[in-house]
Parts: sequence; structure tokens; C-alpha cells
Amino acid sequence: MALDKDTLNHSTSHLMAEAIMNLYPGAHLGFGPSIEEGFYYDVDFPTPITEADLPKIENEMRRIAKRNAKFERVEVSKDEALKLFKDNPYKLELIKDLDDGTITIYKQGEFFDLCRGPHIERTGLIKNFKLLSIAGAYWRGNSKNKQLQRIYGTSFESKEELDEHLRILEERKRRDHRILGKQLGLFMLSDYGPGLPFWLPNGMIVRNAIEDMWKEVHARYGYLQVDTPIMLSKELWETSGHWDHYKDNMYITMVDDDEFAIKPMNCPGAILCYKNDLHSYRELPLRYAELGHVHRHEASGALNGLFRVRSFTQDDAHTFVRPDQIGEEIKSIIKLYDEIYSLFGLNYKIELSTRPEEGYIGDIKIWDESERILEEVCRATGKDFKINPGDGAFYGPKLDFKVRDSMNRIWQCGTIQLDMNLPERFDVTYINEKGEKARPVMIHRACFGSIERFVGVITEHFAGAFPLWIAPEQVHVLPVNNEFHLEYAKEVNDLLRNNGIRSHLVDASEKLGYRMRNAQVKKVPYTVVIGDNEKGGHSVTYRHFGSKNQITIPLDEFVNKLKEEISSRSLPIIEEDK
Repeated sequence: MALDKDTLNHSTSHLMAEAIMNLYPGAHLGFGPSIEEGFYYDVDFPTPITEADLPKIENEMRRIAKRNAKFERVEVSKDEALKLFKDNPYKLELIKDLDDGTITIYKQGEFFDLCRGPHIERTGLIKNFKLLSIAGAYWRGNSKNKQLQRIYGTSFESKEELDEHLRILEERKRRDHRILGKQLGLFMLSDYGPGLPFWLPNGMIVRNAIEDMWKEVHARYGYLQVDTPIMLSKELWETSGHWDHYKDNMYITMVDDDEFAIKPMNCPGAILCYKNDLHSYRELPLRYAELGHVHRHEASGALNGLFRVRSFTQDDAHTFVRPDQIGEEIKSIIKLYDEIYSLFGLNYKIELSTRPEEGYIGDIKIWDESERILEEVCRATGKDFKINPGDGAFYGPKLDFKVRDSMNRIWQCGTIQLDMNLPERFDVTYINEKGEKARPVMIHRACFGSIERFVGVITEHFAGAFPLWIAPEQVHVLPVNNEFHLEYAKEVNDLLRNNGIRSHLVDASEKLGYRMRNAQVKKVPYTVVIGDNEKGGHSVTYRHFGSKNQITIPLDEFVNKLKEEISSRSLPIIEEDK
């Protein structure tokens, strides 16, 4: 029987923990869970280790695994647990937070650890693993706590699976959007503004193409585009609740002796747009869409290219619906997401997060009905989804869209959140069919999450070889010999540009092979070569990026082909030479 992936990785984290305690007796163990592609363990070492120490830990893990010790579940009382872990302040803190009663630990030989399990049968089944990296991690995710060292690793049942995963990890490094962003002239970062990306000309082409598509699709789905101020008064953020819960992440300034904050999110502005007028039940659902520029004060150590920034553009939308409209509106949003994600060849899974046990607001009947509707809609889509009990926001349940890219990574991009809180706080109403005021449900949703992060994701997803419709440079036209072919090459280039195609005439003195290689480095979708045959036949010979095939077709046919590929926003298809 095949081993469960998560259970194998969790068991490997315990094997690593035992090896660490053998090699570094003064170390204190923190958390050691399995994660999407492996496991990690947070450790407080007496003296920090480096990645050069990981092979030593791996060797100790292999030595221990050969003992083939059985993983044994042991139940102890809270008092017994406190005695067993008396020398580890982190485990003591965790145990003290647990309810009185039975606590479980897992043993493998002489080593034991606080754990709910489950685990595989024996350590001897752990054979194909690799320790990957070390990062800093604050204890329990709180920056006020001590920073521990987090060791990441991965474990597989077969050597072939491990080798393939390691190959993918190397490919991910090659696709790093920070490297490709510099190579392709997409964006830059400056010490004058940490976490505040500068969009370069090529990056603006990519961004504008995505935003134009976003606007077009949202208009078809009945969204009304708005734009709200980047800075609003403290009073608004107090009403929304952000001031009490989020002000440490907000940039604050004084305007005419009053405190103002640069917006960290767009929701309150959308509410003010709604409240600008009276609304009837006949107008709902009312959909506001906004490419809103927001700022959040992220910790400097967390900043990471376009993935984690302090200034970004949320592709937000806020929809006001009657309670009886929730189901149909969610279906419409998922359909919109399907349309947009398909343009990038991205698949996703859905996670449904339900009402927290404590601290939630609103009528429990509305919660139950909202969750029922969300689950029903998820089933109707035919998409894979799972339920995260109690993981909803305090103001409503939500759907999270976990996008998987070509490198098998999961990205949290889209979200749909039902909100019963802000309509209450801002006294948002509509006039129902009885002529009475009623409270709408507010739906927060974003497909990309942020433009910046999504551009980073697709840069790595496509390895910088973007589909034609968003590629900064779509065609390079290369005359074989300027003396004989330049005039016709200019004619080809001009015709392409006059048809809205981003074509560049590369008539430099370098050899043709060099210019073709340069087009490949820049990941230009189409490279066109103009020689005697093309000039005489009023044709072009082109090569698509990623293919060695050279295809000759009439010039007009080539122009129409590219226009169709751009207008349909199709994914790249490598053609065979005919």
C-alpha cells in the first residue's frame, strides 16, 4: 500500500528532529508539521547552523532510519507532559495552552515528541528525503517572539519521485521572476523605496495588457468600474474596524490637523460609493470593480520581489446582493474566474472556510445558510474543493482559490468572502419589495489578489515566455543582409506595427545567428527572417519561440494569424513545419 504523502513527510520531520537532538543536544524543538511539498521544523539552536550543516543532519537521519524503530502513540496526562518536556520552553508553552485531559506524544525508539499524529509504521520506511534550506521564523509567527531557524525538507516514497521534485526545484530557481524581471526589463526595485516596485516599459506592456483584459471581462459580467481615493481619514478606518486591528500596517499622516491613512484595502471606499445614492432591491446585485492602489507596511525581512511588496494594486470587486442572490452571484464569480485563469493555463482547487467557533459576528442562521449555499455552489462547479472548519473570517465564510502553476506550486490568488460586518458598521441598506430598509450582504472578491504578485506568478509559470497577447516584444524582424533585404524587412515591420503588433526591426550589423539567439534570450514569441525567397515571394519565414521549425507563409496570412492569436488571447501552440 502506498504511503500517505503528508504522513510520510510528518514522520520525516520527527526523524530530522531526533537527528538534530543527537547532534545538537542543547537545541530546543518548536513546530514540525508537514506542508504542501514536504515538511519543516522550527528549532532554537545553541549556535545557529548553516546550510552547510544539512548534509551532516541527513547522514544522521539515515543512520537512525536503519534502526527501523516503530512509531508509537502514547497518551499522557497534562502533568506528565509538562514533566516530559520540562527542559523545552517551547513545548511547555504549547502544553500549557492545551485543555486538561489526555495529551498524545509519539515515540520512535528513545526519542519522543509532542504530536497528534498520525505517523507511518516504522522509520525504516523513510528512505528518499532531502533537506533543502534554512530560513528564519519567529516562534508562533509573532515578530515579538524569538526568531528560530526553520529547516525545510521533503520526503518521497520512491527515489524517482524525489529526483523529479529536485529537478523541478532547480527549474524554479531558473524561472525566478526577480532574475527574469531584470533580464526582460519588466520591473526594478530601489533602496530609495524598499518594497515599492518600479514598473519598467516592458513590464508596463504586460501589466496594461492584463488590466485591459480584466476591464473587458468585468464589463461583460456587469461590473461598474470605480476609483476611490488612496488616502482617507482616520474616522473612516475606525468605522470599518481597520484602525483597531490593522493600524500598525498602515501609513499614517496629518492633513489639516487630522489623521489620515493611506488605504491598505479598498472595501470602505466601495461602501462610500454605494452609499452615495439610495438603492432598490431591483438594482441588486450591484457590482463595483476597482484596480485599487493600496499600501501595507510589511516587515522588511518579508519583502520578496513582486511576491511580497508594500505597494500593490488589488483587482478588487465588491458586490452588494440580497441574501437570496448569493448563490447565483457566487456562480457568476466562479465562471468569471474560470474564464480569466484559463487564459493563463492555470488550474485551481477551492477551499471553503466556515464560521469560527468564537468571535464571529452576525446571525448564526445567516452563517449556516451562507455556508450551505457556498458548498452547494462548489459542488455544482464540479471543481475539487475541501472544507476548512472554523477558518472563515469573523465577518463571514469565504472561498479561497488555490492556483497551481506549471512548476506544481500552489498560489493563493482568488478569494470570495461573504461579509455581514461592514454593511452593519456602515449602515448599508436597500429598499426591499415592501418599501422597507433591508441589509444587503457584501461580497469581497479578487481574482488575481494583486497585479504585482500575479505578474510574478505568471512570469515564473511561463518562464518569461509570455503568450503573444501580453508579450512586451511580439515579433523581431531580421533581414539576412541589409544591402539586399532591409527595404522589404522595413515593409514587413511597418505592416505589423500598423496592425497593432509590437514588432521590432533588428537590422544591426551583427550576424544573423547572433540576432536570432538574442531574440531567444528575450523570449520573443515570433522571429521573422527576411531573405531572397521572402522578398521575392512577398512572404515571411518565422520561427516560434521554443521551436526549431521554420515556417514560410504569405505576409498577409502571417499578419492575420498574429491578429487572431492576439485577439483570442490564446496560449502558445508550437506548430510543425509543413
